[in-house]
Amino acid sequence: MTSPISTPAPSTTTHAHTRTADEAASQQWWRDAVVYQVYPRSFADADGDGMGDLPGVTAHLPYLRDLGVDAIWLSPFYTSPQHDGGYDVADYTDVDPRFGSLADADEMIARAHELGLKVVVDIVPNHSSSDHVLFQQALAAAPGSPERDMYMFAEGRGENGELPPNNWTSIFHGPAWTRITEADGAPGQWYLHIFDTSQPDWNWKNPRVHELMQDVLRFWLDRGADGFRVDVAHGMVKPEGLPDATVNAEGLIDIPEGEVPVYFDNDGVLDIYREWRPILDSYEGDRMMVLEAWIPEHRLPLYIGDEKAHQSFNFGFLQARWGVETMRAAIEKPLALADAVGSPTTWVLSNHDVIRHASRYGFAPDHRFGEGLARDEVPDAELGLRRARAATLLMLSLPGSAYLYQGEELGLPEVSDIPDELREDPAHLRAGVPGRDGCRVPLPWVQDAPAYGFSSTGESWLPQPAEFGPLAVDQQLGVDGSVLEMYRSALHLRRKLQLGVQSEAAGVVFAQTAPDGVLVLDRGDLRVVVNTTSAPVPLAEVTDDQGYEVLLRSVPTGPDGAEQVAADSALWMRLTR
Repeated sequence: MTSPISTPAPSTTTHAHTRTADEAASQQWWRDAVVYQVYPRSFADADGDGMGDLPGVTAHLPYLRDLGVDAIWLSPFYTSPQHDGGYDVADYTDVDPRFGSLADADEMIARAHELGLKVVVDIVPNHSSSDHVLFQQALAAAPGSPERDMYMFAEGRGENGELPPNNWTSIFHGPAWTRITEADGAPGQWYLHIFDTSQPDWNWKNPRVHELMQDVLRFWLDRGADGFRVDVAHGMVKPEGLPDATVNAEGLIDIPEGEVPVYFDNDGVLDIYREWRPILDSYEGDRMMVLEAWIPEHRLPLYIGDEKAHQSFNFGFLQARWGVETMRAAIEKPLALADAVGSPTTWVLSNHDVIRHASRYGFAPDHRFGEGLARDEVPDAELGLRRARAATLLMLSLPGSAYLYQGEELGLPEVSDIPDELREDPAHLRAGVPGRDGCRVPLPWVQDAPAYGFSSTGESWLPQPAEFGPLAVDQQLGVDGSVLEMYRSALHLRRKLQLGVQSEAAGVVFAQTAPDGVLVLDRGDLRVVVNTTSAPVPLAEVTDDQGYEVLLRSVPTGPDGAEQVAADSALWMRLTR
């Protein structure tokens, strides 16, 4: 598949600085990298079947290089029945035919490396697909057999084992246990699935599970993967005895604010990363792992360090509502924790599991989101995108690594009006909630092409809304003031000014005084200003009577706004002290 997008000739808004292969090979590249998440099903479809694939990714790698990112992270493309968007893995060492082949994966990794891009792949160690050959063998084997011991099987409670082994509930709603029928037709044991029934949990007390996952790591490292994003990185080891969770007056599992369910964040999981780290360290090129660990902040230092994982996602910044106090706290706390563990923090605003921030910011700061965006939740689209642009400039000014989610550089909104019969998120299928499909709609590349250039046949596994057309890549590339050009400019300046690098000379220093509703921070001689109010603020009020040069604004400004920070916007300026 040939990419329909070509980079325009240099213009006043095209600032992409491409990293050479030598630069990309530098040690500890992950410390200040900008990583672009590719959700393969929805990125680009090369064979016209309506589902994105690896050849589609390969064809568009020059676009990502020119965008200015350092690495790509791919959500799972392994063999899978796709009951949970690929996070139900049936074979960890092969490519699902819908996405291509192992040869396609090799070609993608090689091409990325030619372009100076690192490649991070997803690993899903908490559970497999129920289609995995080892789970099928476990179902066919007897209770207490070595095959059963690969997964979390247990006897039920009650007189005849008719009740689940405990009261745990699934992240995707309903019980976390499913009872099987034994080979002789009798009701049998129960198996644990913290997520969907099609995702049985591995038994990490079994050394064979450890060996299996270590082999998976080596398989992809041998093929050139530069690192791993570890899915549900806090979930593999369950508490001894599988105790009941505490329930509240309504009979629901009671999880105190800032804590996690009893089946998450158990100390045994830390040993897994101590086993994995030497494997990664044994390969050239500084291979890394970043954890998806929803854990209390005080637990983070236990997961990160020289003998453990390299990084863990900082979700506090993503969860921070629009406002000076919340955003400042979401910066200060992670930076302090990063200092404590000697590892840079990560920054993220959107991913494949959350409402896109262009829509999220379109609601009042106190809006309580459910699981996905419901049809009757209608954001202020213009305000949401305006604030999202500002939040992005704030994020990209901070030290550490930044993770972008595909399509955010186009300002794509969350899609809430997907017909129920087309939704695939297991949370929707199990509980009727909107789910996460709204952030996974395929990308628009060309406004006037079938499926907006996602697929030559016009097929698309989820319908693309009409508002995607004007946001297509070909409508924004080289256009002054577009969201795409703001990202390209910001990523160029971030690299040029080395904003991802934490140093004493360019730490994050918040202004002692600032106008109400305005966040002001300095990185050396760079000043970042975020106006969270609905009125413009004169630049004179945020410059401390110093000279300045505005480098970048989150929104274009007219002749009357050159000396202002526009409402709900951000800018970068160089102070001339």
